[in-house]
Amino acid sequence: MRREPSPVRRLEPGEPTLAAQHAVSDAVFARYQAFVHREAGIWLAPVKKALLVGRLSRRLRELSLTSFAEYLDLVQADEAERVRMLDRITTNETHFFREPRHFELLEQRLFPRWREEADAGRRARRVRVWSAGCSTGEEPYSLAMCLLEAFPPESGWDLEILATDLSTRVLERAQAGIFSMERAPEIPASRLQAFMLRGTGRQEGFMKAGPELRRLIRFSRLNLNAPAYPALGRFDLVFCRNVLIYFDAAGKARVAARLLEHLAPDGHLFLGHAESLSGMALPARSVVPTVYVHEAPPADVLAPSGDSRRA
Repeated sequence: MRREPSPVRRLEPGEPTLAAQHAVSDAVFARYQAFVHREAGIWLAPVKKALLVGRLSRRLRELSLTSFAEYLDLVQADEAERVRMLDRITTNETHFFREPRHFELLEQRLFPRWREEADAGRRARRVRVWSAGCSTGEEPYSLAMCLLEAFPPESGWDLEILATDLSTRVLERAQAGIFSMERAPEIPASRLQAFMLRGTGRQEGFMKAGPELRRLIRFSRLNLNAPAYPALGRFDLVFCRNVLIYFDAAGKARVAARLLEHLAPDGHLFLGHAESLSGMALPARSVVPTVYVHEAPPADVLAPSGDSRRA
């Protein structure tokens, strides 16, 4: 009986060949693991070797370098190249209104309560939000839409969103606020019409965040693994979703503790659906799954939520 030949799998666009994947020895990959972990807190599992090769091969060609070891030597000596390398290996996947239950909590419980407290004089008419690990901007723009609906400009509320990420590449895309129309179904129709501009001519097939959204958001590069954060003040809402999953146990606890330090006494910390503070010795309690508040009001060591200081 004649044996049929096995089908040949085609490589996905940008996928490195097997030869390229083997271009990084285990010893060199271990150096990358240690370096990336030290700089960004991200642990590259051994299965990520192909990802590393795929995302850095083009840069080696651009620099006419012949080995990944040589490129790592350059990265360690050149801060600008270090930023470029971290830009290329970080994963940035996000969506508008990701994890709808979080937005339901804002719209159905927190925002109405804040309005009542402000009307009673128990709260300043101000909301500060931090989107930590904002990627290409879908999260902060989603939050901006919710805030503007709940606290329209004529209501007299002062609204501010700080959006940070390790990657300068995705921050540039986020600040531009331009997205493919393929993402439009992720946005409720009423908000899409109210806040997003449809591209025409050469911009056909794209949409852009309206000026009222962009005015609310300030984008800045911030490495959550840095020894210290800038003087950010405190925030009523901190969103750090699907970021801690890339840290090891010690890194998760360290970053979570810093996020809590920047949370207002009655603020809420939002994590991703697969993340938890369980098992960490942190002064926080869960109010609903993946949403945390202070166990007790923290010492007044940072600027209050109403402080106007900026990083």
